[in-house]
Amino acid sequence: MSPVKLIKIALVSGCAVVGLLYTASSSFSRPADPGDQKKAQPTASAKYSPEDYVGSETCKACHEEQFTTFSKTAHAKLSKAGWKAETQGCESCHGPGKAHVEGGGDKTKIRTFENESPKQISEACLKCHAGKEEHNNYKRGEHWRNDIACTDCHSPHFSTRLAAKLAGMPQGKDAPSSLIPVGPFSAHSNDLPPQKMLIKSEPQLCMRCHNEMKAQFTQPFHHRVLEGVMKCSDCHNPHGGFEAKQARLNAGADAACIKCHADKQGPFVFEHAPSKVEGCAICHSPHGSSNPKLLKRNNVNQLCLECHSNVALKTGDIEAPGTPSFHNQTTVRYQNCTTCHAKIHGSNADKTYFR
Repeated sequence: MSPVKLIKIALVSGCAVVGLLYTASSSFSRPADPGDQKKAQPTASAKYSPEDYVGSETCKACHEEQFTTFSKTAHAKLSKAGWKAETQGCESCHGPGKAHVEGGGDKTKIRTFENESPKQISEACLKCHAGKEEHNNYKRGEHWRNDIACTDCHSPHFSTRLAAKLAGMPQGKDAPSSLIPVGPFSAHSNDLPPQKMLIKSEPQLCMRCHNEMKAQFTQPFHHRVLEGVMKCSDCHNPHGGFEAKQARLNAGADAACIKCHADKQGPFVFEHAPSKVEGCAICHSPHGSSNPKLLKRNNVNQLCLECHSNVALKTGDIEAPGTPSFHNQTTVRYQNCTTCHAKIHGSNADKTYFR
């Protein structure tokens, strides 16, 4: 083949590669929903003059219900406190309303969030709420990746329960009875407005999507979430994080558990390796179990023998002492290991975790 033909082939191949790369880069940079761009609305981050803002009192003329509930929120108080120069009540999120008012309520002249994607809505919230420990990992979380917008859980105009209360409507009827917490405390807490401007109180809000947890919390032994003593967010950060299940483990392994079970933290002179390396969930079911102490197995010795057995040692995967020959597992005497090995999470006195 002549050098001229080789050069022509190389040029054609190079153009084809460049074309493919341009097409791929264009597809990756294209928004997930091109329809959102066709109906782009004004954003509050654009450059506007102070004269373009009309104030929240002007919004009240047409949006009285939203104004009444919004005026009782922390968002409404920011404009009075002068928290940021661009904070203007309703217009801090919806943008300046002058063109909207002069246009007779034209929705295209103000940001309504109606045709925006969940990520676009969340980006608007993160303008103010990013940078704090609670929210700065939101884009690493499952909710962001699965297109759960901030407004799916939070209401910028406050809770639906408060709106119903102000309108004189019956409350507590917005969730199936199977998801309403039970118990003396929760019966009272159901009448209180949700915290953090949530649409519903925990755990009703979380169980709208995570309904499989309802069965776990109704096990004979469980963390008292349905009773109103604990909340899902006590252990999980709904705004993302680096840990599995968005657990609150930012201060070390099993920090979510240690907050309440501080005596199991240590450090101990003789550490029990599984509790430090694998974590609490290696032995316990965190939400609920049919076994005492939320254990994963019916019998204590059954759980211990998963590591401390001659079979496990022969595989070479587990470096743990085997069961002594005088421990006859057929007798009741040796079937509850923690009768003798009471300090099973760690000990400062004995390497075999005796009391």
